[in-house]
Amino acid sequence: MLRLFGPREAPRLAAALAAGAGAELCAVALTATAAWLIARAGQHPPLSVLALAIVGVRAFALFRGVLRYTERLAGHDAALRVLAGLRVRVYEALRRSTDPAEHGSSAPIRDADAVQRMVSDVEAVQDLLLRCLLPAAVSWITGVAAIVVTSLLLPAAGAVLAGGVVLAGTLLPALATLAARADARRAADARADLAVHGLDLERGAVDLAAFGATERFAARADAAAARLERLEQRSGAVEAAIAALGAAVQGATVLAVIWTARRHGADGVLVTVLALTALAAVDAVLPVADAARRLSEIRPAARRVADLLRAGGRRRIHRGFAAPPLLRPAIELRGVRVSYGSVTALDGIDLRVPAGRKIAVVGASGAGKSTLLGVLSGEVRPEGMVLLGDAPQSAYDPRDVRAAVRGLTQDAHVFDASIRANVALARPDAPDAEAADAARRAGLLDWIDGLPDGWDTLAGDTRLSGGQRQRLLLARALLADPPVLVLDEPTEGLDLATADRLVSALLAERRTVVLVTHRLAPLAAADEVIVLDRGRIVQRGAHRDLVERHGPYRDLWEAERLQSTAPAIRRA
Repeated sequence: MLRLFGPREAPRLAAALAAGAGAELCAVALTATAAWLIARAGQHPPLSVLALAIVGVRAFALFRGVLRYTERLAGHDAALRVLAGLRVRVYEALRRSTDPAEHGSSAPIRDADAVQRMVSDVEAVQDLLLRCLLPAAVSWITGVAAIVVTSLLLPAAGAVLAGGVVLAGTLLPALATLAARADARRAADARADLAVHGLDLERGAVDLAAFGATERFAARADAAAARLERLEQRSGAVEAAIAALGAAVQGATVLAVIWTARRHGADGVLVTVLALTALAAVDAVLPVADAARRLSEIRPAARRVADLLRAGGRRRIHRGFAAPPLLRPAIELRGVRVSYGSVTALDGIDLRVPAGRKIAVVGASGAGKSTLLGVLSGEVRPEGMVLLGDAPQSAYDPRDVRAAVRGLTQDAHVFDASIRANVALARPDAPDAEAADAARRAGLLDWIDGLPDGWDTLAGDTRLSGGQRQRLLLARALLADPPVLVLDEPTEGLDLATADRLVSALLAERRTVVLVTHRLAPLAAADEVIVLDRGRIVQRGAHRDLVERHGPYRDLWEAERLQSTAPAIRRA
């Protein structure tokens, strides 16, 4: 991590270290000088004898504050400069890690892990400097300096102080490290578990309420929160115990220095100075234990950043790619299987999508619909064979695959930029007329024209409804104009009539369309409907044939019809 400090940051880091050490040395000197001043003043000497000590107390007190401010300013300036460059490097490394053409055959980093590395892990590098390296270095410099001065005054007392400083600077950090390592992994797992349960409750509130499962899932989240609370309480207890042990070491060192000084015949003034110098010296070294505990906590994050930067710095793997796929390629899946850990998302999928074919994919939540679209677009690497045109998907440059198969996915993002910029993200060089045509086909043009600033309206300045956001993303997908258009719930958030009209229009597109939707009424226009259940194709065929056969599709169809007639029954 220290290699991240370049020619401009290294001087600032050195200045922060020097200022921090100077501030702590001033604190020890202030304590020692004040002790001498008070003890000597009790002997009623002439004022001229105390004058230099009085000036020293004032100077050490003043410089301590100035140097402390300088250390914070230089340290944070160096850390923030490093973070600014580090974020760019991490972003570039993440970009390469998610591009199969860059990282070869290794598995790409998933979105959640990418966010973790981009935000939390990078912040940990700042803590590595400001809360670990600098405090530890400053503490040891101060402790060694105090030992040297004490040894000059009384060598035996210096030896005793050295023992106390070493004990406080090695034993306590070792205990803190062992305690932190024991709890860090369990606490991280507990936080991840709580985050998963919390996300289930937040995003699945409607489904959980519909199936009467809210209380059960809330109980799981409460259990995860209680587990995390117990771990944090135990960690706090261990931290308090180490702090108490540090106070004990500090007190024992002071008593040992006093006993040694009296044994060697030191006068009362020297005993006072040595005792309070030992008190301040050990106190200056105690932060090493907290730095060691913090280092154990952030070490995994710093290691992930270092590993990512090393992996991102590797040379790109050059290999021959097949020629770009045909203008209107067919797609075929043979024995495709996708698993996320112990969960199987797709299990032995065989599917052929001829060029120009309109395929609708339906099924319950978690059936594998979004994963199927990820396989088709090359974003998810499955087991089995995926053919694009006449060659395996893996034989093409991933950029050519993305150009041929793309559309609207669940993780599509609306940026806080203008409506025009959000739509044109798919094709920045597209003429305004084509962007307007894409917005019209997505049913968004009238809304855009009605905005005060029209296309220049910032997406963050207008409160997009769920339907407007989805149509904005759909307009972006249509502007991309891929040969194979994959759409994941493009009508989510729209009223039923508008949704049905939009689905019918999408199925009339003059291209290959693979559409995931929960609405069945407009699927009569689809060439084929695929029904997924637990990662398997359980039914397939034309809409009119499937509604006449007993099976899951007919059950979904009857439930949809019942939902459509319910408002009319209530009004009657």
